[in-house]
Amino acid sequence: MSGYSDGYWWSPDGLRLHYRDYPGGEDGRPPLLCLPGLTRNARDFEPLARRLAGEWRLICPDMRGRAESAYAKDAMTYAPLTYLQDVGRLLADLAITRFVAVGTSLGGVITMLMAATHREWLAGVVLNDVGPVLDEAGMARIRSYVGVGQSHPTWVHAARALAEANAHVYPGYGLEQWLAMAKRLYRLNNGGRVVLDYDMKIAEPIRAMGSEAGVDMWPVMQAFKSIPTLLLRGERSDLLGEATALRMAREIGDSAELVIVPGVGHAPVMDEPESMAAIERLLARVLHG
Repeated sequence: MSGYSDGYWWSPDGLRLHYRDYPGGEDGRPPLLCLPGLTRNARDFEPLARRLAGEWRLICPDMRGRAESAYAKDAMTYAPLTYLQDVGRLLADLAITRFVAVGTSLGGVITMLMAATHREWLAGVVLNDVGPVLDEAGMARIRSYVGVGQSHPTWVHAARALAEANAHVYPGYGLEQWLAMAKRLYRLNNGGRVVLDYDMKIAEPIRAMGSEAGVDMWPVMQAFKSIPTLLLRGERSDLLGEATALRMAREIGDSAELVIVPGVGHAPVMDEPESMAAIERLLARVLHG
């Protein structure tokens, strides 16, 4: 594992939030800001950091209500616009004005909001299995499990529960990979039980919205024009439809590359050979134009 330092910052509404900071080289290349999915956290980017840290700086925040970041007093602040404000404060504290955004699922929604409001921040973009339209099948699956507490006596029990629930997402995984995922998703509580590492209340805004359509995000695709952009889609994804991914690539144009990651669903972990090769191509474009 590449070494990192722990950092902390304060949200605009007074929450103490945490991030991992993996050091890069000294050649002035922009850092990677790695934004995790709904129930994930900074640990989700360990596979990417193993490959890139040392050459590239990676800043991996825990969003409010996840892992080492404080839980919100008001559950309705578990919303993309609030996360964007939190991240904006982090960037200001670190004096970072330009970076490569790597957004998985919810992190990609935050990245799209960045493109709409602060396009000048983006030296490059990875949208990992997310787009302006989210398939209802995937959203229904997410609503079915998010905020449902789990408790396991051992890490192996947690890994087996993950495997049972997600075999269709990562059909090629063995116990070692499920264990690694469990270590990223769960934590040990004070009673020695293995529990999910997020505030169960993050589900409340999603359940409140139900299946209502949100804001039309298609116009945001225009903001990615001329920004090196990688669109990753899991071949088995139930959240990002193939037609949506193809339309995203068309609307963004020549600066976009669409890569279908074979044999996985929502979302690629980004340690897959196809994902990693595509990310390295994107970073080469960021460096060399």
